[in-house]
Amino acid sequence: MSESRPRRSLWPAIGLLTFVGVLLAVYAVFRGDLIRHSLDPRTPFQTYKPPPAPDYAKPGAWYVLPPHPEAPAPSEPAADVFFVAPTTFDGGRDWNGPIGDPRAERVFRQVMAPNYVGPFERLGRIFAPRYRQASLYSQMNLSEDARQARAFAYGDVAAAFAAWRTRYGDGRPFILVGVEQGGTLAERLLSDVIAPDPQLRARLAAAYLIETVVPADQPPLPPCRAKGEAHCLAAWASAPQADPDRAQRILDRALVWRPGGELDNLRGAALCFNPILGATTDALAPERLHLGGANATGLEWTDRPAFLARQVSARCEGGILRVSDPRSGSLTPSGSWIERRRLPGFNLFYADLEADAAARLSALTAH
Repeated sequence: MSESRPRRSLWPAIGLLTFVGVLLAVYAVFRGDLIRHSLDPRTPFQTYKPPPAPDYAKPGAWYVLPPHPEAPAPSEPAADVFFVAPTTFDGGRDWNGPIGDPRAERVFRQVMAPNYVGPFERLGRIFAPRYRQASLYSQMNLSEDARQARAFAYGDVAAAFAAWRTRYGDGRPFILVGVEQGGTLAERLLSDVIAPDPQLRARLAAAYLIETVVPADQPPLPPCRAKGEAHCLAAWASAPQADPDRAQRILDRALVWRPGGELDNLRGAALCFNPILGATTDALAPERLHLGGANATGLEWTDRPAFLARQVSARCEGGILRVSDPRSGSLTPSGSWIERRRLPGFNLFYADLEADAAARLSALTAH
């Protein structure tokens, strides 16, 4: 009797542990769906009330603005960089995030700016507008509500560019940079505003649409075909060589602009620029030509990070830039489920982009 009682008393504990184990297993399998569900605004976009619009006449509407944007100092670069930020707002109640959301601001300052603004910091004065970003949730599905949220964000970016052009640009040469969601918005800016305007097009050194799918048959600007060529477009979306299904998933989920300002599924091939070669080409870029990636997360965006050269090879295949596994662990994705669905906290082509943009800007200003 005395020995059987302790054994019987173990059964509730064993049952509880088994139940907890089952719950953990279920969570592991459906974790993505559960998190995705938690980010769903569950409000039709047509009845959704978006946050207040930013006023680009005020410094608070900009992530990054020069100290004296209307009167550049002689010591400042002679060009400007208009930078459209990637997604940093996760979602929840809102389809489009308010400017100044604390978490989104922190991700931009600590991760996105050091890794993706940094390569262009020495080339021009940086103008990076805050805008009412379509949430990360809107990037995860192809619903009509998600498309409308992404199209809505373009209104802010267009207003910010108009403010830069009329208040700050003053005829200066410029580089356009858009990253991920920001790249999609920058693509429409090219199509609607820059490409139709000969004066703006003449001032554009290059447009870099990073991790952005652009239709190869209807690019808003001629693709960059060689190093040192100005007035052209460098656009690509990348996938690891070790993940063959990732490339097809990118193409299957890609949304591109159609005439009239609607987002539609990609039909046909995608444009693919190779940052190592500095050209839109299917040629292989071997590791020995890779100038350097950088993990700048946590640095000030104006700090120059240490470069890790000869880390990857890259080749455009089927419209996607297929990249080999980096040699350094600091250039591999990490973090939570949500963090892995944003752009990584490193830039595989940091030094390559810096050199490429410098050459195109030099070619523009030499004429």
